[in-house]
Amino acid sequence: MTDTEETPPRQARRSRLRSAVVGVAVVVVLALVAGTVFTVVTLRRPLPSHDGSQQLPGLTSAVEVRRDAQDVPQVYADTPEDLFRAQGYLQAQDRFFEMDYRRHVTAGRLAELVGEVPAAIDADKVTRTFGWRQVAEQEWHLISDESRDYLQAYAQGVNAYLEDRDAEELGVEYTVLGARVEVDEPEPWDPVDSLAWLKAMAWDLRGNYDSELDRALAYSTLGETDLVDELFPAYDDSGNRPVLRNQDLANKRSADRASDQADGEDGDAASDAELTSALTGTVTGDGAATDALEAAVDSARSALEAVPVLVGRGDAAGSNSWVVSGEHTASGEPMLANDPHLALSAPGIWSQVGLHCNEVSDACPFDVAGFSFAGFPGVVIGHNGDLAWGLTNMGADVTDFVIERVRGDTWLKDADSEAWEQLETRTETIRVAGGSPVDLTVRSTEHGPIVSDTLDVGEVVGSPTEAGTEFGEYAVALQWTALQPGRTADAVFAFDTAKDAEDIRAAAELFEVPAQSIVFATTDGHIGYQAPGRIPVRSKVKGPVPSDGTWPRPGWDPRYDWKGWVDADDMPRALDPEEGFVVAANQAVLRDGSKPYLADDWDYGYRSERIRTLLSEQIAAGRPFTVEDMNRIQNDDWSAFAEALVPVLLDIDVEDSFGAAGQELLADWDYRMDADSPAAAYFAAVWRNLLQEAFWDDLPTSMRPDGGSQWLMVVKSMLERSEDTFWDDRTTANVVESRDEVLSRALVSARRDLTVELSKEPADWDWGTLHTLQLEHPVLGGADVPGLVRDLVNPSSVRMPGGSSIVNATGWDAGTGSFAVTTGPSMRMVVDMADLDASTWVTVTGVSGHPASSHYDDQLDDWAAGRTFAWPFTRGAVEEATETRATLVP
Repeated sequence: MTDTEETPPRQARRSRLRSAVVGVAVVVVLALVAGTVFTVVTLRRPLPSHDGSQQLPGLTSAVEVRRDAQDVPQVYADTPEDLFRAQGYLQAQDRFFEMDYRRHVTAGRLAELVGEVPAAIDADKVTRTFGWRQVAEQEWHLISDESRDYLQAYAQGVNAYLEDRDAEELGVEYTVLGARVEVDEPEPWDPVDSLAWLKAMAWDLRGNYDSELDRALAYSTLGETDLVDELFPAYDDSGNRPVLRNQDLANKRSADRASDQADGEDGDAASDAELTSALTGTVTGDGAATDALEAAVDSARSALEAVPVLVGRGDAAGSNSWVVSGEHTASGEPMLANDPHLALSAPGIWSQVGLHCNEVSDACPFDVAGFSFAGFPGVVIGHNGDLAWGLTNMGADVTDFVIERVRGDTWLKDADSEAWEQLETRTETIRVAGGSPVDLTVRSTEHGPIVSDTLDVGEVVGSPTEAGTEFGEYAVALQWTALQPGRTADAVFAFDTAKDAEDIRAAAELFEVPAQSIVFATTDGHIGYQAPGRIPVRSKVKGPVPSDGTWPRPGWDPRYDWKGWVDADDMPRALDPEEGFVVAANQAVLRDGSKPYLADDWDYGYRSERIRTLLSEQIAAGRPFTVEDMNRIQNDDWSAFAEALVPVLLDIDVEDSFGAAGQELLADWDYRMDADSPAAAYFAAVWRNLLQEAFWDDLPTSMRPDGGSQWLMVVKSMLERSEDTFWDDRTTANVVESRDEVLSRALVSARRDLTVELSKEPADWDWGTLHTLQLEHPVLGGADVPGLVRDLVNPSSVRMPGGSSIVNATGWDAGTGSFAVTTGPSMRMVVDMADLDASTWVTVTGVSGHPASSHYDDQLDDWAAGRTFAWPFTRGAVEEATETRATLVP
C-alpha cells in the first residue's frame, strides 16, 4: 500500500479507540520521565501476592493454590463453590482490567470506561442495539441451579479481591485513564457479567455474516450473479475432505432425514433482473431502489464492524483440532491436539488454570485443567481425568440479514397481504465519562434488531419505488441465534465433568452458541467428533433469492422465515471412525447435499487437508505418534497456496533480469513459509500484489481480498482462463488485460516492493522481517499512543513463520497491504490420554495481565518458536512442578 492510499476502514476503526488515550499517555510520559519512583509505584502497585496465606471471605474451608514456573495456578478445594470462588479471586488478582474492559464492551458501556471517544460510543450503540446484556439477563433464569451457584461463587471471589482496593491497585490502566477522565471505583462483579461474555465469543465466531453481506455489496458493484458466484466458489469436497464421511456418522439417520428443511423446492436460477427485483421489492429493480438498498447494506456492515474484536474474525480466525486413536500412537492410547486461531493481543485471550476437588465425587465432580476465559468460571478447552476435548469454529450459518421495508413506526411483514406490524422500540442511554449522555433509539422487527440505522454514516435509507413512500424505506435487520437466550453456560461445566461420548453429546446439546466442532478422546481408548449448536431450519423457497442463508433475504416474504432449529439428535457425530483419526479445522462438516444443512460458506480446507496428509503419511510409514509429532504438525508451515500458484508463476516470461531475480527464488523452493526464507517473502508479496491487481478495481474498499482460502479458490479458477472479467483493469480505457499481464505485473512489482522494504539483493530477503507479530494492549497499545507508554504495555515484536490457510496459521490481511500477523494460534495443547502429565501447553503471552509482571509475556518467545511447556495434572506432578504456594482461608 502506498503512502497516498487511504487507510483501510478496518485499520482506521482499530486506531480510533486507542487514539483516545493520546492525551492520557502524554500525561503519563511526563510523569515517567520525572523519575523512577513513579514507575515503580504505578506499575508495580497492582501486582498481587501469590504466596502465603490470604483471606477469601465466603470460603467454607481452606483452598490450596500451587503455581509452576509459568505461574499457572492449580487450585484444590473441598467444594465446587470454593473452587470457583478461588478462581474468581485469582483471575481478579491477575487480570481484572481485562475482565472490566470486556464487561464494559459486552454491556455497551465502553464510553463509561474510556471517555468521549467516537469509536467507543459507536461500539456502545451497536452492542446496545444487539442487546447482549438483556439476553444474558434472560439466560440467568434459564441455566441450571448448579450453574447459577458456580457463577455466584465466582463473582463472590472476584468481589472479595476488589474489596478495600482502589482502582489503581487493580491495574495500571486505571491510572492512565484517570489522567484524562474521572475513573470510578470498579463496581462489583455480577454473575450476568460472565454470561454476557459468551455473547461476545459467539459474535466473533458467528459464521458467514461477512460473506452474506459481501455477496450483496459485490452484486451492487458487479451487477451480475455469475460474477458474484465466481467470488464465492462452492466447497470442493472432491479435493479437500470434509470432517466426516457419511459412513463415519454414528447417527446414520441424519444422512436421509429431511427434518432440517421444510417442504418446497428451490426455483431455477434467477436472472439478474429477477434477483434485483426480489431484493428491492420492485417490479423493475430500478436504479434508485438498488442504490438505496446498497446504502442500507453498507451501513449495516459499518455498524457491525464498530464492535471491538474480542475473540477474532476473518479468514484466519478458525482453529485446528484433531484426535488420533491409540492404534496409531506410541503410548497406545489416544492423543488430541488443538490450537484455536484467534485475535492476538496482550494479555492473551486464554487464562490457564487447573481446578481440582480434593476428593472427586458427585458432590464435587471437578478435576480439570486447561484454558479458561478471565471473567468466566470453569475450563473452556482442556481435559479432566477421563476425557480431553478441543474446539474449532464449525462455521455454521447462524445469522441472516433481513431487508425490511419500514414506514414510520411499522414494518411490512407480508407484502402479499400488505400486513404492516408495529416496530418494537426502546431507548438506551449511553453514559460517557467526562461527556454528555447519548440517547439511542433501538428498533426491531420480529426478525431482530435493525442495524442499518445505528450509526451516523450518511444516507442509509431510501424509497424502494419511484412512487415514493407507499412501501416505506429500506432497513437491514439482523437475525442471529445468539440473540435468543440459551444454556451455553451449562455446557461449559458439562464439558468439565464429561467422561464419555454420551456426556459430550449431552453437553453439545446445551452448547448452543457459538456453533463449534468438538473433537474428544477418552482414557479408555475412544475418539470422536460431535457437532453442537443451535442451527436454524430454513425453508426451500421457490424464488429468485436463495433461501439457504447465503444472501440477505426479503423480510416481507414470510416463506424465508426460520422454521425452528435442527434437532440435536440430527447433529453430526462420530465415534471411533474407521480411519483412526478425526480432523476438524473449519472445513465443511459433511459432503455437500448431506443433511442436516449447516452452511454453504466454509473454510476451503487447505489446513485440514494438510493435517490429514501428514497424519496419513505417518500412519502409512508405520511410525506411531508422540506428543512431539503432534506439536510438529501444529507448527507445519507448508503452503498449499504456493503449491498451486508457483508452477504458473514460473511459466511467466519476465523480460528484464532485475524483475526476474525474485522469480528465480521460486524455482527450487519447498513451499515452506519459514521465517528465514527469501522465497516465502517474495511469494507473499506476489500474492498480495496479484490480489490488488485483479480485484481492487472491481470491489468496494470494504471487500478488498484478505488473501485467505476463499481467494485461492477464486484465483485457481481464474488461472484456467486467459481472459476473465477480473483480470481486466476497469480503470484502463480501451485496454483489456489478460492473465499473463496481471501475473507479470505482480511478479515485477513484488520484486520492486521488496527492494524498497528489505534489500536490493533477493538473497537478503526473509519472511520473518515482513511477517511480524506486534501484540497490542486493547486500549493503550496502538500506534497513536506515545512510544514510552506502548513500550510499557506492548511486548516486543516477534518474527513469525506461517501464514493464512497454513497449519501454523499466522494470518495476515492482504487487503491492508501489510504482512503483519493479525490472528494466530492463541494457544497450543497436546493431550496424551495414556499419561496426562506428559501433555503439553502454551499460550501466546502469559498468565498475568499486569505489564509489570514477569509473567505478562513470558511464554511469547517459546510460543513463537513453536515450543511448549509441561502440563502437570496429577497431584504428584503438580507438587513436583510447584514454585509458589498460597493458601486461601475463610
